[in-house]
Amino acid sequence: MMIAMRALCLLPLLLAAPLSAQNTTDPTAASAQGDIAVTIYNDDLALVQDVRRLTIPSGISRIDFPDVSAQIRPETLSFAAEGASIVEQNFDFDLLSPAKLMEKAVGRTITIVRTNPATGTETREQARVLSVNGGVILQIGNRIEILRDDGLPVRAIFDQVPATLRARPTLSVTVDSAQSGTRNAAIRYLTPGLGWNADYVALFDAKAGRIDVQGWVTLTNQTGTSYINARTLLVAGSVNRADRGGYSPRRPNIRTMGTETAEREQLGDFYLYPLAVRTTIADRQTKQVSFLDVQGVPAKAGYAYRNGWLGAGSEPQSAKSMVSFSTSRTGGLGDALPAGTVRFYMKDANGAAQFIGENRVDHTPMGSQLALATGDAFDVKVKAVVEQREKLSDRKWRTHMRYELSNAKAEAVTVELTQAGLDFSFADTRIVSESLASRREGSDLVSWAVPVPANGTASVSAIFETRY
Repeated sequence: MMIAMRALCLLPLLLAAPLSAQNTTDPTAASAQGDIAVTIYNDDLALVQDVRRLTIPSGISRIDFPDVSAQIRPETLSFAAEGASIVEQNFDFDLLSPAKLMEKAVGRTITIVRTNPATGTETREQARVLSVNGGVILQIGNRIEILRDDGLPVRAIFDQVPATLRARPTLSVTVDSAQSGTRNAAIRYLTPGLGWNADYVALFDAKAGRIDVQGWVTLTNQTGTSYINARTLLVAGSVNRADRGGYSPRRPNIRTMGTETAEREQLGDFYLYPLAVRTTIADRQTKQVSFLDVQGVPAKAGYAYRNGWLGAGSEPQSAKSMVSFSTSRTGGLGDALPAGTVRFYMKDANGAAQFIGENRVDHTPMGSQLALATGDAFDVKVKAVVEQREKLSDRKWRTHMRYELSNAKAEAVTVELTQAGLDFSFADTRIVSESLASRREGSDLVSWAVPVPANGTASVSAIFETRY
């Protein structure tokens, strides 16, 4: 059976030659990063700035920068060192691994060591690597052999690490320096794989009409490199990128747009959230840092139902359970909210906090009024009924709608009932008669605030005229 790459990665590998003096092939060497700063954006993008103290000879020489992002965008690189200018740059992303080492050995001779499990006797043979396509094919003397994944102890010994393989992602820069000496050398580049988002934990007390909100910054590093003791700055907002479209879907969670300026540093049209102390962002790590902790913010529970078009439902549907609160300086969270997920909890009769649902918020200015759905209400139902649909002319229709609401809760509730789909196919739909005063939300929406008594029902009737 041919050895698969999975098994190849488990094959013990030995090097007979010493490693390079630059330690770019030594996975155990300390990080070569210098004074590092990382600016992280919401959309899987980060700016890395790394200042290292290096000795640069005069004339043309090559400088290796190990421990850069494995996903570096080389075209974004900026290099700066006093008296030196960049001539050429190369990014070595072919990283050292058992599979890569064997792949680079194709056409070369290595040593295969087998151990007899019964006697412990080692047998060494010189082998020429012919192919690694789907398995390792060797020429040993006059025979062709396929390494088998049969569980027997096998080691492969290589004379050296190929120059094109690095243990860590390495950027090589060829520079022309007017003088020799030790000085600061700075690189700056963009990389995907390093991002952040906000997560919010909200403890809601419906009876007291209060909510406690804690905001967490969640950092995720998938760049293939750790950033050691980095100054970290988070940018809340969506920067335009040429490789992505600029459309962002609208979320209907912001009911009233905020007009208050948050007391945070801004960069252009973006808010900055610096971490208070330096931190290490390890590769393949998720790290959370608190940035918001507000207690006793006024909030209220409510219900909402949206009928998608002027049509009927076959059976009653659950209204959405809603939690409403403000981000205002007075009577609210008092901050601008980066986009993220809000997870709601409520205490049960024993005082234990229980999860009741989650929702997303977009980048939200301070002073906004939010209404977030947490789930489907068990006891509050709505049924849309088409009582009559009349054709008044070739370009005019009249629809008689009735909305039946029920409440099985022991207290009265108010349901925000919304009828959507009023400008479908560029139609002009208007209410000509209604049993409860409505509020026009736009060309496509109209809504009613419907009070429903405890353990009772309510009904709203409306006649719509549609002109095409």
